[in-house]
Amino acid sequence: MANSVLQDRQGPDWPLGLIACATPGTPVGIMSLVDPSSYNAPETASSSSASGQAQGAEYTVTAYQIIFQPCRAGASHGLATPTGNVYICRKGAAGSGNRDDPGVIIAALSLLPGSTAALAPAFTLTSAARNRDSFSPYRYYIDADNAGDGCIVTLIIQ
Repeated sequence: MANSVLQDRQGPDWPLGLIACATPGTPVGIMSLVDPSSYNAPETASSSSASGQAQGAEYTVTAYQIIFQPCRAGASHGLATPTGNVYICRKGAAGSGNRDDPGVIIAALSLLPGSTAALAPAFTLTSAARNRDSFSPYRYYIDADNAGDGCIVTLIIQ
């Protein structure tokens, strides 16, 4: 299944696509499809390309909500239930920074035992109402127990 890659930095919603883990234990950044080189990440220094144009945007994107819907690509079309746990992780500092490092795991998502749901329950990272808190999507990664499992990720930008 091919992802459409939307560059909708203004929102109010920005679907990032299916962020799938190709190799279990190797987290994938949720911005990997829309900004594979992380030019717009807050920790990336501004630089000029060969044409003299700045590579990154003037401001990095922030979101008030990030919605994670665990799934995998379906056999012929659509989406299917993940075959194992999917982990929402923060960028690690000293540990492994993956599913084996409980210090970076924000949520572990899976189909609940005995559930007949088509997809596992979603997880939403949200800021306080009427607050100026926001999240940098560059600090969040997806890891999984099985190759191909991941999340449909949507940023809510206000």
